Amino acid sequence: MGKNKKGGKRMSEKRITEILEDFFSGNPGQTFNLKEVFHLLKLNTHPQKMQAIDAMDQMAYDDYLTKVDETSYKLNQNGQVQEGKFVRKANGKNSFIPDGGELPIFVSERNSLFAMGGDRVKVSIMARRPNRIKEAQVIEILQRAKDTFVGKLRVDKDLSYLVTPQTIFTNDIIIPKRKLKKGKTDDKAVVKITQWPDANHKNPIGEVVDILGPAGDNNVEMNSILAQYGLPYVYPKSVEQAADKITGEITPKDLKEREDYRKIWTCTIDPKDAKDFDDALSFRKLKDGLYEVGVHIADVSHFVKEGDIIDKEAQKRSTSVYLVDRTIPMLPERLCNFLCSLRADEEKFAYSAIFELDDEGNIKKFHIAHTLIKSNRRYCYEEVQQLLEDNGVVDGTGQPAPPAPKGGYKGQYADQLIMLDRLAKKLRSKRFKEGSVKFDTEELHFDIDETGKPIRCYYKHSKDANKLVEEFMLLANKSVAESIGKVPRGKKAKTLPYRIHDNPDPKKFETLKDFVVKFGYRMKSSSTKGATARSLNKLMDDVEDKPEGKLIQTVALRSMMKAKYSVHNIGHFGLGFDYYTHFTSPIRRYPDVMVHRLLTRYAEGGRSANEKHYEDLCEHCSDMEIIAQNAERDSIKYKMVEFMGAHLGEKYDAHISGITSYGVYAEIDENHCEGMIPIRDLDDDYYDFDEKNFCLIGRHHHHKYQLGDSIHIQVAQANLDKKQLDFMLLKNNKDKGMTESSSSTDNNSNKKGNRARRRHKEDRNKRNNEDRNKRNKEDRNKRNKEDKKKRNNRNNRHSEK
Repeated sequence: MGKNKKGGKRMSEKRITEILEDFFSGNPGQTFNLKEVFHLLKLNTHPQKMQAIDAMDQMAYDDYLTKVDETSYKLNQNGQVQEGKFVRKANGKNSFIPDGGELPIFVSERNSLFAMGGDRVKVSIMARRPNRIKEAQVIEILQRAKDTFVGKLRVDKDLSYLVTPQTIFTNDIIIPKRKLKKGKTDDKAVVKITQWPDANHKNPIGEVVDILGPAGDNNVEMNSILAQYGLPYVYPKSVEQAADKITGEITPKDLKEREDYRKIWTCTIDPKDAKDFDDALSFRKLKDGLYEVGVHIADVSHFVKEGDIIDKEAQKRSTSVYLVDRTIPMLPERLCNFLCSLRADEEKFAYSAIFELDDEGNIKKFHIAHTLIKSNRRYCYEEVQQLLEDNGVVDGTGQPAPPAPKGGYKGQYADQLIMLDRLAKKLRSKRFKEGSVKFDTEELHFDIDETGKPIRCYYKHSKDANKLVEEFMLLANKSVAESIGKVPRGKKAKTLPYRIHDNPDPKKFETLKDFVVKFGYRMKSSSTKGATARSLNKLMDDVEDKPEGKLIQTVALRSMMKAKYSVHNIGHFGLGFDYYTHFTSPIRRYPDVMVHRLLTRYAEGGRSANEKHYEDLCEHCSDMEIIAQNAERDSIKYKMVEFMGAHLGEKYDAHISGITSYGVYAEIDENHCEGMIPIRDLDDDYYDFDEKNFCLIGRHHHHKYQLGDSIHIQVAQANLDKKQLDFMLLKNNKDKGMTESSSSTDNNSNKKGNRARRRHKEDRNKRNNEDRNKRNKEDRNKRNKEDKKKRNNRNNRHSEK
């Protein structure tokens, strides 16, 4: 049997193509991966499978099929003209992503019609040239993604223009002098395009909308980052005035309609610099060995009514944005820091998830209610962590505090906090057993002075105090989602925004499996979410505290999909939950506000909300979340470059944190700042990029630079305009005094580089000659066959006569 599968009967190329054409034309609109094609067409032998793969690749090349990803195909029902999104690249290798989600199509700069990244465009698919990739030509720009840009002004005697930090325009934006708004050279400005480039005028023309201030000023630079992403850097006065009119008064009607938790012990636990306290925990012992834990959330929907001026602004923003030195809130300050914030010793409106739990953290009862609370104490994470450790908790072990000594636990409210920690650890342990994925994440933080200048850079680890709060927030979010989404079979659940997280990218997951084998680890192939999660968790446990641990976790994280919001629930892979939503942070996330409103509506007997309307809102919130994350990342990059600017020329131990075709990213071990070593500086050889194995390999000396490798670097350049940090790789990691770079005057290094380049040129010429000889030989053979065929035909005709 095994032999038969290896050898097997081959079909003709024509026959396999006919079978595939019939199959795909009979299933228009459906996508099939290779396994499905083999199974449905009963292609059981290895030769047949290989023939089918070759045939489908050719059919995709001929545009009969569309290649959805590396292993999936569908019938191409698109015409010559298609619509989709344009992706601009600084190197000119632009692409078009069709609406159907197929693979990108290359668009050269000359065929781009000056489209910008994110623009919605109409393209014409160009006729395919032999042995060339598929290309498209932009024929119409349907919708511009943005029309305002941030940059630095250059004001000359006769000409003014804006220089953007990224290469998003092939030519600078020209600004007429009358449209400068008194801007000066080196001022950061927001400019709106009034005339886009065309065939006659290649420079865009714009006008200044706002002068942010002189480049280099901390406030100016942070506002520039916000403006670059289209995020607001000032709050509208009309919205603030509307918030100022809200009193926050507790009326007799409120007391009648809400459950009163004001006399039950409650606390908030947040970062030490937090002002918006949107969650609190209450705790009390019940009879029969049960405990009541209340997860109390700021009742934003009590103050912000759907469709009012505050709601419209919050919906547009969708999220608070957290830059290194400031927070740009979703709600006006009066609401987020005062009326809604669950501040200590103040009576507050809350929307609460109330749990009755046993000693093992099992839920015995659960309900959701509008409540009134009064927090007894505001804690920061460090205070709670210290209290736990003072009472015998060892961080990171997952073990709760030992039984109380004779005099009781140390610290105010220690009994309540230690019991909450004990229950949280039971919940956490059970969550991982049921399929949550273990990733030990770290957050980069800066200490900054009063001017915004970074004076320290470090990673912050999540400790037991953080995990205590996290566990009860996860429990509340999961339970709220189940209360709406988990319905009897045959009954349709009411509309609710879910937080969904799809299974890992199959291709990246296979890459991960192949990659870890090199370190002696194995991952089982798995078809279910739970099995995949268990496989990942075992890997994370195996690599913990190992030299390759961080490297493998980085590659594993890259195989994960991005979580997003949707009314179409598919569960949350990372957490291992079938139902999950966001309920616990309505001060800073708009989806939580939507969930609060829908819960109230359904509790009052209301009908299911409009699915399409809420899906549109979910898409908007997911998009805004990504934009906010990008702005936050840019602020971190800026502070990182600013911090390292004071350390030019200094040498550090580092490790390789990223590998690309254009260079090596390295992270300094001491302070976690990341910079790049350009590939042009690796001049001892010609390096090839091995994307699958995350490494660069020297073509001649076979030296390898791999993700996770320890190296020694010197800080070479800190460019604040580009938010770019450049390192030089020291020549010998043991000899920390010597460096190598493209600007080095080391003659030996230059000689080696010249020899390497000479060898590369010789190899290239040799390959070109071999290719030319091969083509000449093929042409000669082809001509000989044609001549032979002609002679045979002549001979046949003569014999017939």
